[in-house]
Amino acid sequence: MAETGLRFPEAREIGILMLSALGDAVHVLPVANALRRAYPAARITWIVQPVPHRLVAGHPAVDEFVVFHRRRGAAAWRSYAELRERLRGRRFDVLLALQVYLKAGLIAAMAPAAVKLGFDRARARDLNWLFTTHRIPPRPVRHVQDQYFEFLEYLGVDPAPVEWNIPLSDAERAAQAEFVAGLDRPAAAIVVGTSKPQKNWAPERYARVAAALERDFGLRPVIVGGPSAAEAAIARTIERTSGARVVNALGDDVRKLVWLLDAARIVVSPDTGPLHLARALDTPVVGLYGYTNPKRYGPYRRFTEFVVDGYAREPGEDYPPSMEHRADGMARVTVDAVLAKVELALRTTEAKRGAAG
Repeated sequence: MAETGLRFPEAREIGILMLSALGDAVHVLPVANALRRAYPAARITWIVQPVPHRLVAGHPAVDEFVVFHRRRGAAAWRSYAELRERLRGRRFDVLLALQVYLKAGLIAAMAPAAVKLGFDRARARDLNWLFTTHRIPPRPVRHVQDQYFEFLEYLGVDPAPVEWNIPLSDAERAAQAEFVAGLDRPAAAIVVGTSKPQKNWAPERYARVAAALERDFGLRPVIVGGPSAAEAAIARTIERTSGARVVNALGDDVRKLVWLLDAARIVVSPDTGPLHLARALDTPVVGLYGYTNPKRYGPYRRFTEFVVDGYAREPGEDYPPSMEHRADGMARVTVDAVLAKVELALRTTEAKRGAAG
């Protein structure tokens, strides 16, 4: 089949298939916004899992969210049966199959769509190309956000301007204002956990950064993230050893995470969903990279100068974007390098704030 691109000038039903995770959901939002601009009359439906749904629910670019409640083991089939029932009677003009795991492929196979657009064979893991009718052309490895924009390009949709548009409700703004009023100084959000232990940073190094944020930069360290036992353990180490008056704001409220990151003067984070969420909210973020490649997974087109690059095996290494993991990389992320980037971020953003004000 020739890969010539598709045009849907009269599209009425558009589906987006991206189940997880939080960072991927953030990357989908500019795609949804671009589709809304290109097809203002279309009905846009996003098939998603519960956690990222809590982030994007009610987003103005999406008309409907179909939540996939995944069960495990012998009951897994019921999850797919329930989803099939939810989609009964629907017919998408085009389904964007943005995720390449097998569970997403099975959903793409059952989704009622005239066109199921997915990745080329080289990038479609788990044989996902078998579940799509059309595939975007092969490309070299790129930033994840640019990779998703290839779907728009194939449809003739301009991704610019790149917008996330994550609104806060009046109640969330009120909760945010109450939290900020309870602090004696601006917040510095510290993200301490990821879904992969190899991306995590040493707790004692976080503790030293927290101490410096308070002592040297006049900020209040606020630990943010999820409810996992690993994150709780890191938080306890920071609280016990940093000597700083740390605020522990860990929890499972995704929307609270949004307004915490939005309120922060700066964010310090490894490669995980909250880093990309901070970027989307335009909050300066110091990214800690070692295991994953920042040219593929770093903050998109902004705050890249604040990345601490432990992925490079030596300073200035000219590596290309890739999916290669470097198991020893996070050990190369030093406290001094992080604090230097914190200073740069605060100096740069304060200068811009002053110029704007």
